[in-house]
Amino acid sequence: MLVAVRRGILGGTFDPPHLAHLVAGEAAYRELGLDVVTFLPAGRPWQKAGLGVSPAEHRWEMTRRAVAGVGYFEADDREVVRDGWTYTADTLASFPTDEDLVLILGADAAAGLPTWQAAETVLRRTRLAVIERPGVARGAVEAAAGEVRWLHTPLLEISGTMLRARRRAGLSLRFLVADAVLSYIDSTGLYGSV
Repeated sequence: MLVAVRRGILGGTFDPPHLAHLVAGEAAYRELGLDVVTFLPAGRPWQKAGLGVSPAEHRWEMTRRAVAGVGYFEADDREVVRDGWTYTADTLASFPTDEDLVLILGADAAAGLPTWQAAETVLRRTRLAVIERPGVARGAVEAAAGEVRWLHTPLLEISGTMLRARRRAGLSLRFLVADAVLSYIDSTGLYGSV
């Protein structure tokens, strides 16, 4: 059977989307021979309930801007426009069954896979490509997620939490997020002003 599309799916809160996300998408595209990498901002991420996640419309717009101009990257709003909590298993079911799906995860997210809603369904529907993260052992990931493909990326210690804290402290985000994302953060005052 011919596969219609070999799609990498890189989901997350994207609060904000940053250079480590883009590097992960690039590595997956190149190393796995993907046709496209789809960046999916979570609409209502259930595992972050009560943690003060920025409104979905801001995270969607930043994601759209972050991937603009890269022909093999796309932003997808299917989780943002869907009502209720966002579950990866539901999202994966919304893609055509003839697509070959690769879920691109940081090692921290992959190690937490057993806590996900319908984790077995996620593992049946996709293959996993994993980016190393500080403080997360490969063994912990493989114990939680089984066989994974490790992507070759530099270890970038960038996180949304760190970027939001930098912004609140009046520090620059330049070169940590795409210029178009920084422009959006500046123009909206998201995370505070510099």
